[in-house]
Amino acid sequence: MSQINHNKWIATVARFAAVILVALICVPARAAAPGITGGATNPRFDLSAEANRITQPDGMSLYAWGYGCHTAPAGFSPAAIAGANCPTMQIPGPTLIVHQGDTVTVTLTNNLPAAAGNTSILFPGFQVTPTGGVQGLLTQEAAHGGTVTYTFVATTPGTHSYYSGTQGDLQIEMGLYGAVIVLPTVSGSLAVPTGCRTVGPTLPDGQTDFRNAAAAYNLSAACYDREYLFQFSEMDPRIHTQAEQQAGMACARNSGCMTVETEPYHPAYYMINGRSMPDDMDPNYSPQYPHQPYNGNPHMHPGELVLLRIIGTGRWQHPFHEHGNHVRILARDGNVLVSQTDPTQPAGPLLFTTTTTPGIAMDGIFYWTGRGLNWDVYGHYPGAVYTDPDPKYAAFLGKPVVCIPDANGYYTQLDNGSGQPNGVPNSASLAPNYYEWCADHNKPLEAHAFGNVGSGGPVTLPDSNILTNGAWYGGSPYLGPDATIRAVGATGTSPPSNTIANPPATEAGFAFMWHSHNEREITTNNIFPGGMMMMMLVDPQAFVIDESN
Repeated sequence: MSQINHNKWIATVARFAAVILVALICVPARAAAPGITGGATNPRFDLSAEANRITQPDGMSLYAWGYGCHTAPAGFSPAAIAGANCPTMQIPGPTLIVHQGDTVTVTLTNNLPAAAGNTSILFPGFQVTPTGGVQGLLTQEAAHGGTVTYTFVATTPGTHSYYSGTQGDLQIEMGLYGAVIVLPTVSGSLAVPTGCRTVGPTLPDGQTDFRNAAAAYNLSAACYDREYLFQFSEMDPRIHTQAEQQAGMACARNSGCMTVETEPYHPAYYMINGRSMPDDMDPNYSPQYPHQPYNGNPHMHPGELVLLRIIGTGRWQHPFHEHGNHVRILARDGNVLVSQTDPTQPAGPLLFTTTTTPGIAMDGIFYWTGRGLNWDVYGHYPGAVYTDPDPKYAAFLGKPVVCIPDANGYYTQLDNGSGQPNGVPNSASLAPNYYEWCADHNKPLEAHAFGNVGSGGPVTLPDSNILTNGAWYGGSPYLGPDATIRAVGATGTSPPSNTIANPPATEAGFAFMWHSHNEREITTNNIFPGGMMMMMLVDPQAFVIDESN
């Protein structure tokens, strides 16, 4: 499906979603891959399993079980995200961020109701040594009020899952699952493969660097500029109601005393990182979700390589579609998919939907460039000059807007104002229209232009004042802080204030809907829109993407 068709589909869905989005979303949030660290070497994590409640967008409060921090973690990563916390119960469980080669120790305390019986954690893909606890079917388990410790060496980098190894049909359904991110190392230090940027406090353009590592694996093809973790799960409220009703039973059996029917299975809540749309677009660590700290709302600049860490949990496959481009899979469960003839080159599939098989984790690279749209996504016109007064781009003020193609056809070089590259290395990302597809530079979109973009294109723009065009329609089809002026002119109209979630005066990005391709999974308790949906925003280089909120 082309990016233009994707935009048409988004506009159609947005018409239905407008009222809900306007009411619930004020400022677009960002995502990251936040988690906890257990110390610089041989990390230790002290976790608990206990009961609490989570919320859903339909107002439902669901009784659930989850892993959390029994004692405060050694630290949080990325450190730049303010307000980070780790409650004693959360869904999904804390993301454990460690380094390849670390000896990882996880101690689990069972604070579940006595009637739930024992509980445990499995770490698939690792050789785990359990100590303490009592013998279970798959591993050592923690009895009610007791503890068990698991130790393993993080031999394989990449994204991995963890989940309960006790009564999986009930305990995983109740929320006992989480993720492990293993960062690649070389000789004990973070790997920085050829062509990758070392992790630092800032990116080349001065914006904050929120990455946990320079690459997902010690492989040049695994370099990335941003990373997001998505854990997909579903919940059947009937099961949770039964568990809550039986939670107060007196019980002394390791197997528990609950008689919860887990079949037939009819889930009504479909979640990404423990939240359903639109809650998943609120910031990480939002106080209104004390037991659902992680969000899902990716932002990116054109051309950036975005690492998607994807885990399927629960019982169902979730065919998740990332609009705007396909996803190149790098690895599954930490197993890198490389060419048989050239081990430095990835050979994973290019997926239209990332089908999240239960228990399977995968890493993939996504990017968006606008190539092939056949119109200028920045809304340039012959003779245009740069007018944005952002201090980072002051050197461009009053200069012609140019697009000088590199060997691949993209604008990745700065210009000195005379139409010639200035040759400054590693500074191309400071260009306001960095990574523009030059073959489409100056190509019109609008058939009847009201702004300063020449007419002649195939499209007549909708009236930005009509709310049914969608809360994510910013009044302009162009990237950039002056995109609205380009579309409607200095005397034209723009959407009324406080009615849109993608404000043209500040962000002016493109919104793509990422969503499950199973129709029931984009509902919340049969209410559309909801469930496994979120917005991905492509922002111009001039827009600061702040993942700390």
